[in-house]
Formats: sequence, structure tokens, C-alpha cells
Amino acid sequence: MTCSRLRVVGGILTAVFAVLPALMAKTGPTIQLSVDASEAARKIFHARLKIPATPGTLTLYYPKWIPGEHAPDGPVTNLAGLRFSANGQELKWRRDTLDGWTINVQVPPGQKQVEATLDFLSPAQFEGGFSAGSSATAQMAVVSWNQVLLYPKGWASDDLTYVASLRLPSGWKFGTPLPIKTRSAEQIQFAPASLTMLVDSPVIAGQYLKVVPLQAEAPPAEMDIAADSAAALDAPPEVWDHYRNLVAQAARLFGAQHYRDYHFLYSLSDHVAHFGLEHHESDDSRVDERSLVDPTKRILHSGLLPHEYVHSWNGKYRRPADLATPDYQQPMQDDLLWVYEGLTSYLGDILTARSSLWNPDQFRDSLALTAAALDHEPGRSWRNLQDTADAAPQLYFSPREWYSWRRGTDFYAEDVLNWLWVDVIIRQKTQGNKSIDDFCHLFHGPPAGPPMVKPYNFDDVVNTLNQIVAYDWRDFWTERLSDHGPGAPLGGIEGSGWRVVYDENRSEILKATESEYKIVSAEYSIGLALNDEGVVSDAVEGMPAAKAGIGPGMKIIAVNGRHFSGNVLRDALRTGKSSSEPLELLVENAEYYQTYKLDYSGGEKYPHLVRDSSKPDLLSEIIRPR
Repeated sequence: MTCSRLRVVGGILTAVFAVLPALMAKTGPTIQLSVDASEAARKIFHARLKIPATPGTLTLYYPKWIPGEHAPDGPVTNLAGLRFSANGQELKWRRDTLDGWTINVQVPPGQKQVEATLDFLSPAQFEGGFSAGSSATAQMAVVSWNQVLLYPKGWASDDLTYVASLRLPSGWKFGTPLPIKTRSAEQIQFAPASLTMLVDSPVIAGQYLKVVPLQAEAPPAEMDIAADSAAALDAPPEVWDHYRNLVAQAARLFGAQHYRDYHFLYSLSDHVAHFGLEHHESDDSRVDERSLVDPTKRILHSGLLPHEYVHSWNGKYRRPADLATPDYQQPMQDDLLWVYEGLTSYLGDILTARSSLWNPDQFRDSLALTAAALDHEPGRSWRNLQDTADAAPQLYFSPREWYSWRRGTDFYAEDVLNWLWVDVIIRQKTQGNKSIDDFCHLFHGPPAGPPMVKPYNFDDVVNTLNQIVAYDWRDFWTERLSDHGPGAPLGGIEGSGWRVVYDENRSEILKATESEYKIVSAEYSIGLALNDEGVVSDAVEGMPAAKAGIGPGMKIIAVNGRHFSGNVLRDALRTGKSSSEPLELLVENAEYYQTYKLDYSGGEKYPHLVRDSSKPDLLSEIIRPR
């Protein structure tokens, strides 16, 4: 059922509502689902379903709101070959004109079962979009069950049972948290599972698949890594040790696990969509093919698996009531994503450091970049943090151009700063005796057990924080969510004994980011973000480039008369500190050319954290391994 944010002290009523679905659960129909992924290399998956039915109109849903995607983006546009039959007779069907994810099938008298066949067309080109993104190559594939199924109206996803099977290309191995009943060389028969658990349990498969045990004792954890080459799996031994540390550090942070076993499903390919998506007993994380073997790529992607792993506790087990919907058609409300994603981003970052996937310098450099980006985001003056969450279904798909003025899904980055501030306040108020770890133990911790959902609301978060230390947490979060600046919320960084400074030296992480994504960072000097060909993606309002008239979509052709490159621009910024001449940029704008003169002599500016020796170093304590 759908629960609103109930304002009840201590969250008592919320806890009652969390128990009610189990007490009121109905026994729904059992549906047979057979998926043939043997043509994954052609980017096509075939599915056949047998669905109990009665004469009349059978309304079926294609999953629309996928947990963790925070938007109605179920990939229905890639559904093809849809046919229905009963006892060999083809049936008429029509899509609902008000909702394209709803299909109405006419079942004739005397029929008790409808057979459906469909194909899912995985995007042939490299595309994003979570489970709508490209998911298959010649050597590997990820099967997200929501892509290849329908389910009948009138039942909660917990009440429907699916008996699923999967056929893979010859010789492919696989990994999944879904319990297996039987298996042969190419066919896997899974144990019956609720629709909820089926959709929450993707399968990764491939010719080159490596299984790395991370924790043998119960509950076990492992990495199931599929790649486009065997060489991509040959990571240094210390990498596996760091991921073992991650599992151990997470157990100490939360004090309990809420899964039967956990599978890090890790795709290494330049041809599948790159993202991370959480599940209760696994993740679905996809990065470049060489992300484990290339040191630079490892630095950039080190925080992905810790973030998705934290979601097993924060997002899957503890979930905002407005996101704990009974099926995949009910709209989700994203207003508490500052907890769901924001707290996860903070905890994921500190676990990345505690597990040694990042060293302390890399953690601090990442934090400095987060702070600097938000400190140079004029869009905070009109769109507050709460609205970035409320508008998440739209902002996830907004373009990169004009990001600093439009804003995007900043509840990830800004709440790294906010939850650090919370952690610092707790430590200060308790003289270091308590921290965010104590909140996690109380909010996400014991008792351990198999997957379940324990919903919460705003009051539950505030009340739990007050159980850790008495403070006006309601006003703190109300201010943080409604704040318009000026400037980023830096209270946590400054309270932890550090401060943000700018100099002409690019950090290791910034250099890696520029190299990997082929960009040039001049946001903190002249206010420009551009690629290495000079195309402007953002011009920060109020800074020199924007004031001169430069905007997104334009292309820098030359800098002070010399053909543009990243190094040419950086050199010009550096030498401009000792020159009285303006910085001249020759710019192309839709086939027209113009020279812009920027009144700027501040040199290169890149963010770093430096110690404030007048305050205790809480930040180093926060990332210290437990």
C-alpha cells in the first residue's frame, strides 16, 4: 500500500504500517516466465509468460517505476513483438491511451490462462538510462527482469509468484542473488520468487566472468564480474583486498546485514551504459572495460560499489514511505532523496576511504571538488535542495548544458556536505564519543535478517538523530533543504578542521577526471566548463566568461591568438596573472565568430582542502578504518 509521510513521534505508526502488508498479504497467481538471452550479442532478449486469467479484460502492466531509478522510466519503448494467445487462439489487445505501460487483453470465455510473448530490444548504441540503457555486448550481458515481463493488475508485487528460467549463450557463466533450483549447460531454472524479489535480482552473464569471494561466513558476499576481455579481470591482488575491507567496514558501520547473501554485479565494458543501480542483495554497476586494471580509472570509479552497497541498508531496507509503493505503477515521491541518496553518498565516500579504495588525500580531493562545484553553482539562489529531490524525475534526464544555473540531482553531492556536517555536530556535542556510525547502528542496524522494507518519514530521521544527541535537528534539516546560499554548506568541512582553498595545482582526481572524460576545468577561474575540443558545456553566471557573453554550445577556437587546447588555455590563465592585457577568446557560435575579451588576471584556480590547526582534525577520524 502507499503510505504518506505520517507525522508521529518516534515513528510508531510508520512501524505499524511496515508490518501491515505482511499481515494482510494475499496469495496471488503464479506466473511462468521463460527468458531466452541466447541472442544477447544481437541485443535482443525473447520472453514467454504464462499468466492465469479469467474471461473478460485482463489488464497487464509493464513495470514503469523501477525502484532506485526514481522516475517513471521503465523502458517500454524497447518492448517489441508483443503477442497474446489462449489455447492457441491469438487474442486482441490494446494499450491504454492514458498510460503506455498498461495493456488490456481480451480473454474469451472458457479460458483460464493467457500466453504472452515479447522481445526486449537492448539499445544497440552506447546509451545511459539505467535499465533502459545498453545492456549487452558480444561477450556479456545484464538481464534486468523488469525489461522482460508483464504482471496482472490488482496484485501487489509481493503477492505475485514468478517461476523464472533463463537461457544463456553457449559457454557463458553467470552471477545473480536469485536462488537457483536447477541448472544445465545453458538453462537456469530459478526457485519460485515474488515479483518483488525477481525484479530486485538481476543476472550478469558473459564469456569472461570472474567470481571473487569477499566474505565466506554468513551472510556471504562475492563479486561477480563480467568483462569484454579476460585481461580486464586481471586486477592487482590488493584490489580484491580492498573490496574485502569494504564488506568488513560496512558490517562495522551498520552492525547487521539485511540480505541472505550479497553479489556485487560488476560490468566492465565500453559498450554498455555506465551507471550504478541498487538492489537489496546485489547491485548492477557498469563502468569502463579497464576500470579494474587501469590505476587512473580505478581512482575515478572506486566510490561506485561502496555507494551501491550502502543502499542495501539505506534505500532498500530503510526506505522512505513515499518510495515504498506496492507495485511498479504507483507513482513514487522523491522528496526524501536527500536521505535515500544523500546519506548513501556520504556513507559510500567514507567507506571508500575506510576500505582503502581511496587514500586520505584522494578522499579529501574528492570532497574539495564537491564543495567547489556547489560553491560555484548560482542555481542554488533560486532552486533549493528540496526542489532538486522533488524534481528528480525530470532532472535525471536534463542536459549537461547550463547545469550550474538549472541545477541537477544535487541531493547526491550537496548532502555529502550536509551529512558530514551532521557527523561533525554529533562528534562535537558528544566530545567524540558518538558519530554518524551510531545513527547507522540505530537506524539501519540489528536485528539482521533476510530482505525486508522498513519505511520511514522525516520525523523518523529527526527522532533517531535526537536519540544519538539532543539537538534541533528539525531546524537544521529544514534550513539545509530550503537554503539558497550564497555559497555551499561548508559547515561540516570547516567544523572538521579543514577548509577549502584554491591554487594553480590540479589534484590527482581532477587530472584523472579531465583525462578520462576529455574535459577542461576552468569553472573556478573564468567560470567555464568545456571539453578538450573547446565546446562549452557550462558558463557560470556572474563569472568572467558569462559576463563577457560566452554561453553553452559555443566553441573556443583560439586563446590569445593561438589554436585552443587545454594546455594553451591553462598556460594563458597562468601567465595572465602577470599581464595587464585581457584574456582573448576567439569563439564560434553557430557558424559565426567573435572575439571575447575577459577582464581576468586571477590565474588557474583548483580546489583543495588544507588543515585548520585551530580545530581538531575530525575528518581524519571520520575516515579511519574501524
